[in-house]
Amino acid sequence: MKLIRFITIFFIAQLNISVFSENIKISENQIFKNLRCLVCQGQSISESNSDFANTIKLVVKDKLSEGYNENEIYSFLVSKYGEWIVYKPPFSSSNLLLWTLPYIFLLIGAFFLIKIAINKKKFK
Repeated sequence: MKLIRFITIFFIAQLNISVFSENIKISENQIFKNLRCLVCQGQSISESNSDFANTIKLVVKDKLSEGYNENEIYSFLVSKYGEWIVYKPPFSSSNLLLWTLPYIFLLIGAFFLIKIAINKKKFK
C-alpha cells in the first residue's frame, strides 16, 4: 500500500514538474519574441544569434527562475536599455504621441474623405 502511494506521489510530482517547465518555456518564447535585439536592427532576440541576444536570453531565463513575471522582466530590461528594447512599450506620458498618432491620422483622413464626398455631391 505504501509503495502504491509512493508511486502515485512520484508520478504526480513528475507531472507537475513537466507542466511547470513547459509553462516556463512558453513564457520564455513570448518574452524572447517581444524583445528587440539592439545589435540586429529589426530582429527579436528569438530570431537573432548575436552575443547580445544570447546574453539577454540568459538574463530572461535567470529572472524567470528567480520568480520574476513577464512585466517585471520587461521593467528590468527597460531600465537598463531603454524602451526601444521592447516591441510593445507600455503606455506612458513619454510615448503618448506614439500611441495616439495613428488614430489622429485616421481621423484626419476620414475628415478629408468626407469633405471630398460632400464637395462631389455639391458639384453634381
